[in-house]
Amino acid sequence: MASSKLPIYTDTPLALIHTPKFNTGRDDAFTIEASHMALSHNSFIRGFNTIYQQAPRIQHPVDKTDFIGYCLAWIECVATHHHYEETELFPNVDRAAGRKGLMDGAVHEHEAFYGGMERMKKYLLDEGTDFSSTELIAIMDSFKEPLHSHLKAEPDAIVALAKYSTPDNPIDILGIADAAGKKQVNLSFMFNTLPVFFLNMETVKFEDGMWHDVFPPLKGVAKMVMNRAVPMWHSGRWRFVSCSPDGEAKQLAV
Repeated sequence: MASSKLPIYTDTPLALIHTPKFNTGRDDAFTIEASHMALSHNSFIRGFNTIYQQAPRIQHPVDKTDFIGYCLAWIECVATHHHYEETELFPNVDRAAGRKGLMDGAVHEHEAFYGGMERMKKYLLDEGTDFSSTELIAIMDSFKEPLHSHLKAEPDAIVALAKYSTPDNPIDILGIADAAGKKQVNLSFMFNTLPVFFLNMETVKFEDGMWHDVFPPLKGVAKMVMNRAVPMWHSGRWRFVSCSPDGEAKQLAV
């Protein structure tokens, strides 16, 4: 397919979600953390959409091999994010608030789409380059609604935690989230998975560019390393992303 005819990524079939800061104009710590979560969730949404949009056009075996690697990286990224929430973020919020189960609703929402993501992973590993795009999309259709419902709902649940933060018992939600997030990143995750997150983060136009060079909080050399140098490893799989290293929506690979 000629490059000039390649489609530009679009936000379908899953729609993006607006950040609480954009919706309310508030900038308290809980609104900011919830907004960071919404932006992260939008990266997952764009990743889902790029797989959904490009799968029917994948034909060549080399493209299929790279595409499978891309799909598995997306699954790993989403699964790791939710694992860190359940094992680090949510328990630490409970401890800070002196309560239990504040985010149990989100955990139950995770369970609603875990099975579908596991089926997607197993199908790709079992079938390899013989996978059927029709079957792959059917599996994605089986969990896209509970996934999207969760990604939309969780930021508001983070905002709602503010009521448990009092002058006598303040909750440092930004510090808790930052410490928990750092625990999920290691060298293997950085090189094999993380580009699917950073390169599906459109910041130039989304919400009038208010998050450009703000979130993800990478600047200068760090941003160059994560968005340009690291993706040179497994570069074949990262061509399926939705955005350029500068945070602009781009043409799809196929």
